Amino acid sequence: MKIGLINGTPKFKDSASMVLMNDFKPYLAQNEIVEIEAHRNALSESQITMIRECDALVFFFPLYVDGIPSHLLSCLSQLEILFILHPQPIHVYAVCNNGFYDGSQNYLALKIMELWCKRCELIWGQGIGFGGGGMIQAIAKVSPGKGPKKNLGKAYEQLSDNILNQWSAENIFTNANFPRFLYKMMAEMGWRRQAKKNGLHKGELGKPY
Repeated sequence: MKIGLINGTPKFKDSASMVLMNDFKPYLAQNEIVEIEAHRNALSESQITMIRECDALVFFFPLYVDGIPSHLLSCLSQLEILFILHPQPIHVYAVCNNGFYDGSQNYLALKIMELWCKRCELIWGQGIGFGGGGMIQAIAKVSPGKGPKKNLGKAYEQLSDNILNQWSAENIFTNANFPRFLYKMMAEMGWRRQAKKNGLHKGELGKPY
């Protein structure tokens, strides 16, 4: 089985999507894996060819304003034309991460992916909405199924099983195994550090502009 893993973050390095994609690879052992970096607003001819040769596609991308990053949306529009003209029975899956605590925040983005599949006559398989993406880089060396990635490991087991069997299932919404109040506290500390770095004081963060 040929499976395409598509990294749909606009970041060229140090992205949560890349960490999540690397974490998922071992679940697809003994299958042919094709990795496609979709960081720009258009795919190359060679990338399109690789995508069309796959039996299943798994998109990894961050949540941007409750939706899909604009550059990735452009790539999907590019593929849409080709798939409408040349329909293929490819199964599509997605892993969307967000900086909020709750994975359910990714609901609309995964719905967009599902509707895109319907438009292209592709087969929507399943999506994972993962919350707590802001800490993924910090726990990159932790294996899925362990510690703060315990929930992620369970979700990946279900997703990989559905991919390998070419099944469709309900979306999974989960988050890092980490206390909500600590996650919020760490995020606020980060904002204050950024403010100080840019010459602002804590009191200026709440000022109307």
